[in-house]
Amino acid sequence: MWERVLTWLRGNRSVWVVLLILLAVDRLSKRLTLEFLANQDIIVAPFLHLRYVQNTGAAFGMMQGGNLLLIVITLCIVAYLLKSWKELCSLGIWVKWGLVLILAGALGNLYDRITLGFVVDFIDFRVWPVFNAADSFITVGGVMLAVAFLLPAKTSPREEK
Repeated sequence: MWERVLTWLRGNRSVWVVLLILLAVDRLSKRLTLEFLANQDIIVAPFLHLRYVQNTGAAFGMMQGGNLLLIVITLCIVAYLLKSWKELCSLGIWVKWGLVLILAGALGNLYDRITLGFVVDFIDFRVWPVFNAADSFITVGGVMLAVAFLLPAKTSPREEK
C-alpha cells in the first residue's frame, strides 16, 4: 500500500508543491492576524480593512457554533477528493488545479477548526462577510470547476471522424 502511495506522490509533485505553498500562505496570514490584529482594525483602503474575526461557522456566517459538524463534513470532503483524485483530475487541467485550491482551502480552515475551535478571518471589504486566504482558495477553485464544466469538452481528431 505504501509503495502505491509513494508512487502517486512522486507522480504529482507539482500538485504537492503548490498545495504546500498555499497552506503556508494561509497559515502565515492567519498567524500574522493573530499576532498583530487582535485588538485593532487596519484600514488599507476605504473599501478594504484588515480585521480579526473568530468564525465558528461556515461561509457567510452560516451554522455559527457548528464547529464539530463542519470538521466532520470537511474530513469527508477531503477523503472523497483524495480517494477520487485520479478520476477527477482526468476531467482536465482546470478541474485538477481547481481541486488543488479547494483542497488547500479546506485543509487550511480545518487546521484552524481543530487547533483553535474557530477559523481566523481577517479580510474585510465592508460589503461582504469577513474571510481569509483559505476561503479565497476555495472560491477560486470553485470558479475553476464551474468554468471546466461549462466549457465544451474538446474532442480528439479521431472522435470527430
